[in-house]
Amino acid sequence: MMRSFKNITALVTGASSGIGKALARELAGQGAANLILVSRNARRLEQEAKDLKIRFGVKVFVFPADLSRSENCQKLLEFTERKRLNVDVLINNAGLAHYGPFNEASFEDTSAMLGLNVRALAHLTRLFLPGMIERKTGGVLNVASAAGFQPLPNLSVYAASKAFVLNFSEALWTECKSRSVRVFCLCPGNTLTRFHQTAGIDRKRMFFSASAADVVRFALRKFLKSSQPSAIYGFWNKLMIYAERLSPKRLTLFVTGLMYRSSSKPKD
Repeated sequence: MMRSFKNITALVTGASSGIGKALARELAGQGAANLILVSRNARRLEQEAKDLKIRFGVKVFVFPADLSRSENCQKLLEFTERKRLNVDVLINNAGLAHYGPFNEASFEDTSAMLGLNVRALAHLTRLFLPGMIERKTGGVLNVASAAGFQPLPNLSVYAASKAFVLNFSEALWTECKSRSVRVFCLCPGNTLTRFHQTAGIDRKRMFFSASAADVVRFALRKFLKSSQPSAIYGFWNKLMIYAERLSPKRLTLFVTGLMYRSSSKPKD
């Protein structure tokens, strides 16, 4: 099993902002030799790569792509092969959300969300995990959400997609734990990033918010040292999730319905 991130090659999706950006910076600070950054925003990726090279002296490779299109996942693997990079740590962080009633969201938005949150995550894991198993080292860090533990009205598809990530990761942890490959799932709550603005979620609904840097340090520490397949960030997030498990389902839906009540069409 890995003991540190020193001299490794890490691939981070959704790396141009938020948790992904913080992950890239923390990995560089902890001695990663190579970073492969993936995002749709080429300009932000190039700027972040430049900053990381200057601040940490790390080699940074950028791959601008929309991973909700399955062909781009295969192209990403081919890119790493051309660069002769063995990915030691795959971090599936990229994700989408659209806030509002399911019936008001376009099929295109819903399809893109599922394509990125579910299909791309599973596809990339399938592409890069065999190499880790063959080398008997490395790991996969999947970013789910506290939303994956409960149904959320007006975030129905997003919460369901994160439930998939959590269950997929924990099952994969069992499959890989005897093969010297680490699989871990991070479940953050509200984090201070551009995510909520992009999803159209009112900041007034952001309870118990944390900084991306704090969430990332927690995630990487747990990835290396925890014997568990997943972890929830933050005391209040854990408390809410455990309370939900002990509550009647109808009460949970009533409370989350009040918290995430929508009166307008979701913003794209």
